[in-house]
Amino acid sequence: MKRNLEIGMFILWAVSLVATAGSLFFSEVLGYAPCELCWYQRILMYPLVLIYGTALLKKKIDVAMPGLIMSGIGFLVSTYHYSLQKVPSLSSGDACGLVPCNGQYINIFGFVTIPFLAGTAFIVIFIIHFFMVKKKGSKSV
Repeated sequence: MKRNLEIGMFILWAVSLVATAGSLFFSEVLGYAPCELCWYQRILMYPLVLIYGTALLKKKIDVAMPGLIMSGIGFLVSTYHYSLQKVPSLSSGDACGLVPCNGQYINIFGFVTIPFLAGTAFIVIFIIHFFMVKKKGSKSV
């Protein structure tokens, strides 16, 4: 049972690490300038690497409770950002900063954009963390 907890925490850490590395790849290697909403998503994703890394080292999911909240908020921001890209009536065409938030550097299969990737990472983290906490809570009852 404890092994499953460690595997779950490793997956949480690995997903946050891949998402962080991916965002840095897009901006630093490919030269895509992040928009304002991308920065908010980064602010919510980058600390998750440290939060889940610490939880993994200590072997305590309780240490990572801020990660559950941050991943939930990150998913909401990503969903809003993705909606601005895919629903033209939501976006006035104006930039939300120096870089327009409705711009799409990538658009794979007609729906996979950078906010979609971030949202996927946030929801995977949120769901796995939620069920780990739920399972741990049901054992102590």
